[in-house]
Amino acid sequence: MKFRPLHDRIVIKRIEADAKSAGGIIIPDTVKEKPQQGVILAVGPGGRDESGKLIPIDIKIGDRVLFGKWSGTEVRIDDDDYLIMKESDVMGVLVELEARQKGA
Repeated sequence: MKFRPLHDRIVIKRIEADAKSAGGIIIPDTVKEKPQQGVILAVGPGGRDESGKLIPIDIKIGDRVLFGKWSGTEVRIDDDDYLIMKESDVMGVLVELEARQKGA
């Protein structure tokens, strides 16, 4: 990807939701909700405060994050769909999954 976000914006690739429910029911595409999890692909340098001092972004490339259902702007770059949003639209980083992956 050849895109560099500015200021406190980040680029996210959605993680596709499972096609089955927890009970084993197959969910058709027409009723599937958009996933609210994604992986950070790029981050901007950070925002600025009132004095002009740079405030770095806490999120780093590779983090799995949760975000709001209607957050961000959907864009298509090189035939792939991405979300561009401000860091403040992210609800949190999924650290439990990271700990499981490191332990495996």
